[in-house]
Amino acid sequence: MRRTVDLRSDTVTQPTEEMRRAMAAAEVGDDGREGDPTVRRLEEQSAERLGTEAAMLVPSGTMGNLVSLLTHCERGDEVIMEAEAHTFTSEFGGLAALGGLIPRQVPGVRGALRPEDVEAAIRQPLTARPVSRLVCLENTHNHAGGTVIRREQVAAVVAVAHRRGLRVHIDGARIFNAAVALGTPARTLVTGVDSVTFCLSKALSAPVGSVVCGSRDFIARAREFRRMLGGTMRQSGIIAAAGIVALDTMVERLAEDHRRARRAAERLVELPGLRIDLDTVQTNIVNVDVSGLGTTAPEFLARAQSEGVQALPRNMRVVRLVTHRHIGDADVDYVVEAVKRIVA
Repeated sequence: MRRTVDLRSDTVTQPTEEMRRAMAAAEVGDDGREGDPTVRRLEEQSAERLGTEAAMLVPSGTMGNLVSLLTHCERGDEVIMEAEAHTFTSEFGGLAALGGLIPRQVPGVRGALRPEDVEAAIRQPLTARPVSRLVCLENTHNHAGGTVIRREQVAAVVAVAHRRGLRVHIDGARIFNAAVALGTPARTLVTGVDSVTFCLSKALSAPVGSVVCGSRDFIARAREFRRMLGGTMRQSGIIAAAGIVALDTMVERLAEDHRRARRAAERLVELPGLRIDLDTVQTNIVNVDVSGLGTTAPEFLARAQSEGVQALPRNMRVVRLVTHRHIGDADVDYVVEAVKRIVA
């Protein structure tokens, strides 16, 4: 029986019934004035989860990353990041267009920056050069295939950056995926960093929202930039209520998404013409190279769409599949059979 299986992103997840009830019953206030009590609860819970002093709700991860960069840096400063970091590839150049910041792209190993490469990228403070001000990490790393950065890798980069006077920000949109995959609390993956963002509306299934975490002084300054960018909301407890349920109920189940991504990858890699680096299938993202079929990713996806399978191209060669809570074992089986028909 033909079905539709949406593997485009974990952003397509719908709120749970518990989230909908919490949103309907949320106690609210003006978050731009006296504050919203439900937002404060979410922010306190988020800070506790990530081991920081304070936190701030923002509408999106893109805004969260931009606010963080603006808070850490001055115009003309340089930001060191992995060559295919989401902040560079997928956030419309906001750090440069709105922040006047200069990205310094450094190739990583499966999305992780090596401390020696960070050290080499930091510029000496000469008058004719931009100032290296910030290092950005991404955990999990989207373009590398949802790969995780272990806490010792983070600690090594933090040590180099802080010794050279730079700060460290983590784009942790899927930090809880990394935590579940590594079997460790999320706070251990951000120990020592100066700020971190995480997303509520991806695999955690809340309808909207991300959270920025950091020191009290950092968050106080970040609130000014949030207002500047139009991200200060009014009765945003309606949003925060779903976020609280997401943190309470949706983190541990991420392991199911990881298991299904691995199951799909191990079956698809057996098909002729498809290439998958199984070592990168660590969480809920699978990058499938379809060039061995003599076709492009968009052409492959057009065929997949006719089979009811929705996904996105990573580039002209690679298709990205993302599992989430609406994808069950039967959906994985259906996708594999559909791809078999395409390959044939």
